[in-house]
Amino acid sequence: MPASLPTSPFEHFPAESIDDAVSNDFLDRDASWLEFNRRVLHEAIDERSPLLDRVRFLSIFSNNLDEFFMKRVGAMKRQTAAGRKRNKDGDSVAERLAMTRTLVLELLELQADCYRDSILPALRAAGVHLLAWNELDEAERVEMKAFFRRSVFAILTPLAVDPGHPFPFISNLSESVGMVLRHPEQEENLFARIKVPEVLPRWVRLNARGDQALWRFVSLYDIIRHNLEDLFPGMRVMQTTLFRVTRSADLDLDPSSGEDLRDLVEEELRQRRFAPVVRLEFAGHIDTSMRQLLEEELEVSLDDIYHVEGELDYQDLGPIADLNIPQLHGEAWVPTIPPALLDPEADIFSIIRKNDILVHHPYESFTASVERFISAAADDPKVLAIKMTLYRTGDESVFVHTLIRAAEARKQVVCLVELKARFDEERNIQLAHALEKAGVHVVYGVVGLKTHTKTALVVRQDSDGLRCYAHIGTGNYNTQTARQYTDIGLLTAKTEITDDLVELFHYLTGRSLQRSYRKLIVAPVNMRDHVLELIYREIDHRRSERPAHIIAKMNSLEDRRVCEALYAASSAGVEIDLLIRGFCCLRPGVPGLSDNIRVISVLGRFLEHSRITYFRNGSEDPVEGEFQIGSADWMYRNLLARVEVAVPVEDRAHRQRLWEILQVMMADNRQAWDMHHDGSYVQRRPAAGERDRGTHQVLMEQTRQRNTAAIEMAIANEGVVRGDVG
Repeated sequence: MPASLPTSPFEHFPAESIDDAVSNDFLDRDASWLEFNRRVLHEAIDERSPLLDRVRFLSIFSNNLDEFFMKRVGAMKRQTAAGRKRNKDGDSVAERLAMTRTLVLELLELQADCYRDSILPALRAAGVHLLAWNELDEAERVEMKAFFRRSVFAILTPLAVDPGHPFPFISNLSESVGMVLRHPEQEENLFARIKVPEVLPRWVRLNARGDQALWRFVSLYDIIRHNLEDLFPGMRVMQTTLFRVTRSADLDLDPSSGEDLRDLVEEELRQRRFAPVVRLEFAGHIDTSMRQLLEEELEVSLDDIYHVEGELDYQDLGPIADLNIPQLHGEAWVPTIPPALLDPEADIFSIIRKNDILVHHPYESFTASVERFISAAADDPKVLAIKMTLYRTGDESVFVHTLIRAAEARKQVVCLVELKARFDEERNIQLAHALEKAGVHVVYGVVGLKTHTKTALVVRQDSDGLRCYAHIGTGNYNTQTARQYTDIGLLTAKTEITDDLVELFHYLTGRSLQRSYRKLIVAPVNMRDHVLELIYREIDHRRSERPAHIIAKMNSLEDRRVCEALYAASSAGVEIDLLIRGFCCLRPGVPGLSDNIRVISVLGRFLEHSRITYFRNGSEDPVEGEFQIGSADWMYRNLLARVEVAVPVEDRAHRQRLWEILQVMMADNRQAWDMHHDGSYVQRRPAAGERDRGTHQVLMEQTRQRNTAAIEMAIANEGVVRGDVG
């Protein structure tokens, strides 16, 4: 059951947000986010990138846009429906919706141009053909007609709309074939709809030519459209249109209603299925009567309708991006094993007790570090308890099976499952059921707050007494994303940290009112105040002519008070470098306001997800500055509306490594984008004769060299090494 306390230390914070400010000092969050997605789209446009990686970025762009409409446009639509004409910052909701539409239309045109004029020709030149029906030869058409009868026909459910058949329910993000039909002896047009089956591939490979080296595909939509006579024998098909609806996901229910949190989330999921439509997309030509019918039945306006060129949903190209054609992909990367963990037979607890371990994914193996840590805890008879937070963990999570194994071994296992992780709610409810069934103590955190921290605690009976071991990271306990997202994790047995983590878990699972911590920085208790304190400390150092520098790496920057503090630091002469992958509401480089602030966004083969902060703190040696890693961005929701944790990194070697990571990113001349004061970005390019210094390639090379050196040293010391050099 969720903790619900009348005197929680996480309550009674001011209900403010970035929208409280009426100021041109800040950029619009949604416009900045759309500019971020423009940079994602540029990865598909950039012909320097491997071809199938470019195809994948078309898909990522579309997925991002879907979530934007479900969350952000859904929220604006809800405000409009509630009669709110303006936000707290004074902006008209209608104007924000109009701005969004203008930017989205521009981006969709860029995406279609990229696909038609660049991606498709390049695929054809590489031997991958995405064909229209009229491009098939006769043998291929016969093959696809047989495929339709054998594998598609029985799955389809044509739904007519007439007085005896009401307009069908259309689920979120499903693709539908809309048809205008006519009886041969009547003049009246009829509407029918077929849902394109989600269980079938959207691109079907052709084999009629018998050459397995040929990569020829035709879309499932085309196969259905050109076999409609089998579904409507005797009827005339006047027109077909492929369309898709997007429904709002902005349906947060009141967490203070007293209902069980799991019941509340399950009810929200039920309501979301029938949420208002916020976007209607169609491909190709649409009959006026069909468009008007869809407008009326789906309750949308013309401003909600988007005519999409090319593919209706570029996420359908995922299997194409996955084709096993090595020369069309980037260099394969196998994560290396962290040097301290090269010997898989060594006791991981002894290793951690001796020295902290800093791991950097996906350069270093998540399996050989974090998964190994939790698995060893589950199997070690000396381990008495395991406590862990799960935010997004993926399908068939290794951690869920491991925790169940530990519970079955009669260990005390506690798992905090965040049920309200957006778009992962259903999966997390299923995980919670499975864990509870196995005897794991499952809790859902604090009412009104998401638990976003990435922490695990292991309690072990060592020979010298009870000892705790911890993992604190910047990324989710998700094996799949650990191969794609860059994240930092710290494995430690330092009592100042583990004692804090014990206190935090006591709050999350019980009735502790802990407000002070020795080492951990915890949101919403003290994280925002701590960040502000460190920023103003740099101002004091600068005014006293001591070295002052701030570097902060995160996904997004929004919190107004933090931005104002950064503006004050810039005005005082503090150098500030912000590595912000996503949206940024702060304006860099504005004379008199942010002259000393630079904002860089790095995008590429890996998704930059780690959060690292650095404050020079007056030290002559930059590596002696203060480093922290954690789960929080500098956003209002992270600092004051979520449970987040950051931890200082104190070992000299680990600080050196974090410094190198930040320096590599700031020196990037291939993947980095410089932000201008108006919110636009310009991508860096190598000068003539200059070598590419793309962040991900440089860090792969450095990790490989570090791993090779560690293996050579282990061999020289006659150590037992069974790891992979990568």
